[in-house]
Amino acid sequence: MRDTQKMALIGGAAAVVVGATGFGVYALVGGDGKEGGNDSVASSDDGKGQKKAEQGPPSASEVRTTAKRFLAAWSSGDAAKAAALTDDKAEAAQALKGFHDDAHIAKVKLSQDSASGAEVPFGVTAQIAYGQQSSAWSYPSSLEVVRDKKTGDPVVDWKPSVVYPKLKEGQSVKTGKAGTPPIKAVDRNGAVLTKQEHPMLGSILDDLRKRYGDKTDGTPGIETRIVDAKGEDTGTTLRTLSKGTPGELKTTLDKDVQVAAEQSVKGKPKASAVAVQPSTGEVRAVANSPADSYNNAIRGSFAPGSTMKVISAAMLMDKGLAAPDKPHPCPKYVEYGGWKFHNDDKFEIKNGTFAESFARSCNTAFISQAKELQDGDLSKEAREVFGIGQDWQVGTGTFDGSVPVQSDAQMAASLIGQGSVRMNPLNMASVAATVQNGTFKQPVIVSPDLDDRKIAKAGRSMKPQVNSDLKGLMKLTANSGTAAKPMAGLDGDVGAKTGSAEVDGQKKPNAWFTAYNGDMAAAAVVPASGHGNENAGPVVRKMLDAAAG
Repeated sequence: MRDTQKMALIGGAAAVVVGATGFGVYALVGGDGKEGGNDSVASSDDGKGQKKAEQGPPSASEVRTTAKRFLAAWSSGDAAKAAALTDDKAEAAQALKGFHDDAHIAKVKLSQDSASGAEVPFGVTAQIAYGQQSSAWSYPSSLEVVRDKKTGDPVVDWKPSVVYPKLKEGQSVKTGKAGTPPIKAVDRNGAVLTKQEHPMLGSILDDLRKRYGDKTDGTPGIETRIVDAKGEDTGTTLRTLSKGTPGELKTTLDKDVQVAAEQSVKGKPKASAVAVQPSTGEVRAVANSPADSYNNAIRGSFAPGSTMKVISAAMLMDKGLAAPDKPHPCPKYVEYGGWKFHNDDKFEIKNGTFAESFARSCNTAFISQAKELQDGDLSKEAREVFGIGQDWQVGTGTFDGSVPVQSDAQMAASLIGQGSVRMNPLNMASVAATVQNGTFKQPVIVSPDLDDRKIAKAGRSMKPQVNSDLKGLMKLTANSGTAAKPMAGLDGDVGAKTGSAEVDGQKKPNAWFTAYNGDMAAAAVVPASGHGNENAGPVVRKMLDAAAG
């Protein structure tokens, strides 16, 4: 042994300490304590004076010695020497050098444990240093010793997991600024909104950080994390050296309305709700139950049931196929495209008006007009007047509704919110807001001035007479129609529409409700619960009351 090494017996096991000038410290723990000739690698002769590649698994001595040499070279900072003891020198050299350079490992101590066959566990104790920040980091790892296929020499079977157990192919460890700075989200009045206090906003707040963290005055933290082959964060943080400084991000949310929305859906197995201000399109509240569920309020895709009749009624009146005070058929049944449609409980309204049919949510009153329509009429109305299906730039990820062009029975079913029509509470709150305002205002949750994003615009506004008539229909529904119970006590500029969407294989329909009161509109869906007025109506009413103060 060189005089730079010292030998000592620790509990009957040998320990070797690399010279003080080395990159780190290497300790061998376990084994039989024997050194010298027993650690040499055996070879054989082919009878012609040429060495023959060793066959079979490496011996216990070869496993122990190869691991010791590899770990000693790694701990000393000699990536090339360590890599030369593996079966993939190029990949190993790059990974070990990256561990030092990219992960900013200032020191590393590797402690070898007793081998189990060809596998050798070892402990890693590293010192991370990045700028003025530092952190100790310890974890267990392991390696496997195999024979090189060409030479027969015992070598380390190289895998990224040797460096860190959770690393997969193409991944590495990196220390640096942790992406975008954290944010301190505030509502329209400056009240702080946190995931701890408002867990139903969790996914939105996370998304807002990704989109706008670097547009605030915050600073990112310093983290050691796993990155992919492109250097992109995989979302796995291993050590946090320093937390970032949050930057303030103002949202359009209203904490009072948000709290009401959360309380209104809390306790329901599934429910989603959204509130929107008609005059501006600003989103005031978003809530989902359970809190950690998919954000159906703004990303969901459901058949909207009879709440779709708001758009269908606007289209029929726009085309002169219906008017509030004119007679309009509402039979028990009507056939179209080979399908037989009926009303809830198969009711009918004899000699009734379109206003009565809308207020009672008569399906056949709408289906009866399908023969007068072109296949794309409903899609055109939804997109051009209500903004449905356009590319909404809300400030967070959303599904913006879909009213595809249909034919025959599917087109007829679309008129009553079945078939292939898909909406969520954000879409339906916007529909009610468009009726109240007369013009579509694309919903936003962060001001577009922050990032100059392009806001969707309606192709045309509702005709004044159509808008006035539609508001009258929704007010009648709120005062004496299917929405009367949840809207009781409200007067003035109010309107509502209920919906119950049938779903195959589901015992109860999805309950829908959309309404407005003054300059606030809201919508909710409560899946598999029954009728809209009983199940989704109270959810919407709580949000409207909170907005009214």
